[in-house]
Amino acid sequence: MLHTRNRLLFALCASTLLLAQSNHKMTKADFDRSMQELSNWGRWGKDDQLGALNLITADKRKQAAALVTEGVPVSMSHDAETVKAADNPSPFVHTMVKTGLDSDDFAADVYEVNFHGLAHTHLDALGHFFYRGKMYNGYPKELITKAGAAKDSILNMKNGLMTRGILIDIAALKGVAYLEPGTAIYPEDLDAWVKKAGIQVSSGDAIFIRTGRWARRKAKGPWPVEQGLAGLHASCARWLHDRNVAILGSDAASDVSPSQIDGVPATAIHMLAIVAMGIPIFDNCDLEALSQAAAQRHRYTFLLTAAPLAVPGGTGSPINPIATF
Repeated sequence: MLHTRNRLLFALCASTLLLAQSNHKMTKADFDRSMQELSNWGRWGKDDQLGALNLITADKRKQAAALVTEGVPVSMSHDAETVKAADNPSPFVHTMVKTGLDSDDFAADVYEVNFHGLAHTHLDALGHFFYRGKMYNGYPKELITKAGAAKDSILNMKNGLMTRGILIDIAALKGVAYLEPGTAIYPEDLDAWVKKAGIQVSSGDAIFIRTGRWARRKAKGPWPVEQGLAGLHASCARWLHDRNVAILGSDAASDVSPSQIDGVPATAIHMLAIVAMGIPIFDNCDLEALSQAAAQRHRYTFLLTAAPLAVPGGTGSPINPIATF
């Protein structure tokens, strides 16, 4: 009887998964149409370089600050990965140039980091991705040169990011420690979580998607990119757009990979968010401590603060986002 019940449950889960995949099947034409329909180009003027960050108003910041009732901060940055691994071909390099062994006055060190990729916690500026030769708000990709990004650079975020953050813990929703590589997250998963958590996503919010990537890495070790990552299916882009989400983050690269759209790379969410909607993206956040802190409090909203390095022409920045309860 038990084996029969397990087989029925497995069959039900399999059919549910197939139905979800069928409902969200996208083609290259669907993706191209979404790039047009979800576009925020010109919404805040033809010269705009802030994109969806325009949704974070002064009132939104004040409302977010009021969320701080305990004064408890939680970092969302993963510790610098200094060892070469399957998911970290360019390790963070920390070199001591002055130590207590050779100086009586001070210590000093040098950091080197190739931060874009799947290892280091960083923030993508709007000049990081292109679509059909254009970046956010229609600026030509040729404005990104060896000198850096003449438009849509990280310098536009020099004053920092401060808004309401929301943890969307899909691993917890599924009752697992982590999602397996290649697991797609669909809009109904996002809806299920916000309903479970009693949250209403509103204009100017920053959402962070937990797949449990770092928990899986700790349990099973690093894995090559070819094995994929859990993340958002491209159909989630409209969900973000309809709710006026200002910032997207996750513990991996936000996109599910391998790509589930023929003819579209496994960066569909990056393209739709960054290029079309002007939503900056936090990649490779470590959301394990945040998940525990939020679960303990039964509270999944917090004050988000983050400030990138003020690098003229930069296409992103290493970053340490902070959630404060």
